Amino acid sequence: MFDADQRLIISNQRYAEMYGLSPQSVQPGMTLLELLRLRAAAGTFQGSPDQNVATFYSKGNAVAHVSDLPDGRAISIAAEPMNGGGWVATHEDITERKTAEAKIEYMAHHDALTGLPNRTAFKNHMKQALSRVKRGQQLAVHCLDLDRFKFVNDMLGHAVGDALLQDVSRRLANCLRDVDSVARLGGDEFVVLQENVCGPEDAATLAERIINAISQSYNLDGNQINIGVSIGTALAPHNGLDTDQLMRSADMALYRAKEAGRGVHRFFEPEMDREMQARRSLESDLREAVALQQFELFYQPIVSVETGQLSGFEALLRWRHPKRGLVAPAEFITVCEEIGLIVPIGTWVLKEACKMAATWPEDTKLSVNISPTQFRKGTVILDVMSALAASGLSARRLEIEITETVLLQDTDETIATLNQLKGLGVRIAMDDFGTGYSSLGYLRRFPFDRIKIDQSFVRDLNDGPNSMAIIRAVTGLGSSLGISTTAEGVETAEQLRQIRAEGCTEVQGYFLSKPIPAQDLHRYLMSTQSNKSNRRVA
Repeated sequence: MFDADQRLIISNQRYAEMYGLSPQSVQPGMTLLELLRLRAAAGTFQGSPDQNVATFYSKGNAVAHVSDLPDGRAISIAAEPMNGGGWVATHEDITERKTAEAKIEYMAHHDALTGLPNRTAFKNHMKQALSRVKRGQQLAVHCLDLDRFKFVNDMLGHAVGDALLQDVSRRLANCLRDVDSVARLGGDEFVVLQENVCGPEDAATLAERIINAISQSYNLDGNQINIGVSIGTALAPHNGLDTDQLMRSADMALYRAKEAGRGVHRFFEPEMDREMQARRSLESDLREAVALQQFELFYQPIVSVETGQLSGFEALLRWRHPKRGLVAPAEFITVCEEIGLIVPIGTWVLKEACKMAATWPEDTKLSVNISPTQFRKGTVILDVMSALAASGLSARRLEIEITETVLLQDTDETIATLNQLKGLGVRIAMDDFGTGYSSLGYLRRFPFDRIKIDQSFVRDLNDGPNSMAIIRAVTGLGSSLGISTTAEGVETAEQLRQIRAEGCTEVQGYFLSKPIPAQDLHRYLMSTQSNKSNRRVA
């Protein structure tokens, strides 16, 4: 605290410790300038003390900034003026927070295993490249899929499989020029963007170079491994100028390459429409499924790490196809979103799940996923209010899960919608945290109640330090922001042990329980209640 003459009134011992000063050197009555000169002599102040005093404290206004110290620490400083002159300043060491934010920011742009850009970062880069195509350049998009990788992974284990993917990533990078780029889309799928292409010959030359490089033998953990790669290529502007269209075209060409015997390269050709026919068939089946009410809800338990008790369920959609049987959402949700069916399906899910949850014990909450398309439609508030009113479920027991994709569209309007939901008493969770592009920015803009750590990081816990570092960073960030964290996809006791050690709030996954059909839920709850006194997470 300083008076109107910039003389120190009082400070605590932590201030001296933070800046490497002896407690005796920081005395009431000394000026701010004298104090900053002491810090400069101690090596904990950058710049000119005189200029700092003149710039930041002469006008008597509130000041807030981050000071980077020479030793690498970051200090957040906030000064508030007092009536009659002077001010009170707080200094907070935020080094660990910034480190955690940097880790998560890197995670949002890169694949954790290989360090390559992820799908979102690649698509953003591709959009920039396509803007140059419109000015006369050409580019090629190569979709790659490793041949025989699954066999290696199954026979030699995930550790060897991961090491193989890392070697493949390095070989791919060595095949490219500085202007080209490569990303990992997931699993054994990669994509290469080749810029400044003179024609199909240039693209074919690179594809053959990649095939030759990837096909060379690997020696991993004493194992001689031989794999191959199939490549499908689309050219811009010849095959279009839309990012998604080019990726789809390259992917169609990749399927043609696999059909040709693998280890080969194929260009996209307009007649490659078999996949589109299958897509049209799927769309027709989905419309019929909505009309005939072929959808069902399963419920996966969410368990408190601290108490080991059931805290709630996540509602999960399934499709009971008359020929294909029970179909998981990964096979049809994307199509539903693209053709608009997700809106009526989502409305039904909310009503059905809330009606079911109203029969549960009062301390059991319900989590429901809301898609980006539902937000674009603008009926989320009405859908939630209608579902709560029809079921009698208390709003405080409902948690809405959204992905970062929701926040990428009409952000101000979306934030307003989320605030309206919060006003109703509904909780909001960010799902699949860490797999998107800029989650941290949205954590600053909206007070989420929960962060759900994507199951991919839990799955990779034992395969290297990266996933553990990410989980530690996310749980630390959640703790510092007062946000609960839930780890998805817990499948083993060891994963649960590690998750618990990192301070995660809740867990869900097959180790605790598979998703439960609605008709079996009452029996599960009865079993849970009867064992509540001694039930604990193993």
